[in-house]
Amino acid sequence: MKLEDLIIQIKNKNSFLCVGLDTDIDKIPKFLLNEDDPIFSFNKSIIDHTNKYCVAYKINTAFYESHGVNGWESMKKTIDYINDNHPEIFTIADAKRGDIGNTSKMYAQSFFTEMNFDSLTINPYMGSDSVKPFLEFKNKISILLGLTSNIGAEDIQLKTSNGDFIFMEMIKSSKLWGNHNNMMYVVGATKTDFINKIRSEIPDHFLLIPGIGAQGGDLIEVCKHAFNDNIGIIVNSSRSIIYASTDDDFAIAAANQAMILQAQMSAILSERK
Repeated sequence: MKLEDLIIQIKNKNSFLCVGLDTDIDKIPKFLLNEDDPIFSFNKSIIDHTNKYCVAYKINTAFYESHGVNGWESMKKTIDYINDNHPEIFTIADAKRGDIGNTSKMYAQSFFTEMNFDSLTINPYMGSDSVKPFLEFKNKISILLGLTSNIGAEDIQLKTSNGDFIFMEMIKSSKLWGNHNNMMYVVGATKTDFINKIRSEIPDHFLLIPGIGAQGGDLIEVCKHAFNDNIGIIVNSSRSIIYASTDDDFAIAAANQAMILQAQMSAILSERK
C-alpha cells in the first residue's frame, strides 16, 4: 500500500484509528475456546465489527509467536482475511525486528512478501545496515521505534548525547536512510512533551502513536502536537477496544469503543477545517 492510499482512507473515514489485535488467548471469551482456531475466530469477529471505524490493524506478533506453529497459522489467517476483505486497510506487523543486513533482509521477506503486511515495526538502534534492507521493498513502510512509552525509555532513549536526547540523535540519523514515504516512527502517546521537538525534525513523516486508552494517553493532547498537513498520525488502541467485553457481545462492545474513538477523531478533524 502506498502512503497516499492511507491518507485517502483517513479522509474518507474521518478516522486515524488503528485497532491493535494483541490477542491473548487467556483474555478472549471462554466460549471461543471451543473453536478450531480461537484466536482467528476472535480476530475475525473484531475485524468484522470494527473495520468501518479504523484505518489500520496492528498485529503484535508476540501474542501469536508464543503459540508456535499454531500461532503463526492464526496470524497468517488474520492478515489474509484483512487483505482479502478489506484491502484498503493499512496493516502493521508489530514485530520490532532489526538485525545485521542479511538477517534483516530475511525478516523483511517474511513479513512483507510471505505474510504481505503493509508495514513492520523495527528497532533501529543497531544502525543503518539493520534498517536499509527493509527499505528496499516497494510500497512497504518501515516503522522505526522513536520514543516509546514504557518506563524503561528513560534508561537509554532519554539519556543525552552531543547535547540532545539519544532518541533524537537516532531520528536525525535515520531520517536520511529513507524518506517520509517509506518510513514512519513510533512515538508513545504518553510522551507528548517531546512531540513538538520530534515534529521539528521530521515534519512530513507519519507517526504511529500507541498508548491511547488503557495506557492513559490523551487523544486531544496528542493531536495538538502531532498533526501535520496530512494529519500524519495513526493512533493505536488495543486492550480498551478488543477486551471491552468478555461475554457473547464482545465484538459489538469492541465496535462501540472503536466508534467512540472514531467520533472523537472526526470531531477533532472537523475543527481543523
